[in-house]
Amino acid sequence: MLINFSAMSAQQSSVKIAFLEKWEGSKNYLLAIAEAMPEENYNFKPTDRQMSFKEQLIHIKGNMAWLSSSYFTETEYKKVKTETSFSKTETIDLLEKAFDSVIEIIENTSDEDLKTTVDFFAGPKSKLQILNLLQDHVTHHRGQLIVYLNLNNIKPPSYIGW
Repeated sequence: MLINFSAMSAQQSSVKIAFLEKWEGSKNYLLAIAEAMPEENYNFKPTDRQMSFKEQLIHIKGNMAWLSSSYFTETEYKKVKTETSFSKTETIDLLEKAFDSVIEIIENTSDEDLKTTVDFFAGPKSKLQILNLLQDHVTHHRGQLIVYLNLNNIKPPSYIGW
């Protein structure tokens, strides 16, 4: 078995680099899912108590803005009423900009800063834990969106892991 140690150590050299690589894949996967749903189905929701497809995407975007600005910048996050009148194209554009904003913010965060503990509603958490939450939240809602596609007889895009 041949192991490429230089590639392996490059992948493990930084938690931030590993996150950013995974985040880019997550972005591409979610955007592909958002593209797969026809615009006329963007208001689809399986039950009255669930968010629509579009509301799920807007919710994901809002969570990214909240976590990245509140815990990785000096900017005070101000929650705004969730707007849902966006077209499919506008929704996807907002989502893509949110992903790119997280990328820029994390690129400007030092590896050392990821060890910093912040006050969080669930108790003190490291910024690394906030990064994990960012990804986990996207994954949670992306799974729901895949179900929405399947309920509309739309084949979901192939999984993108990295």
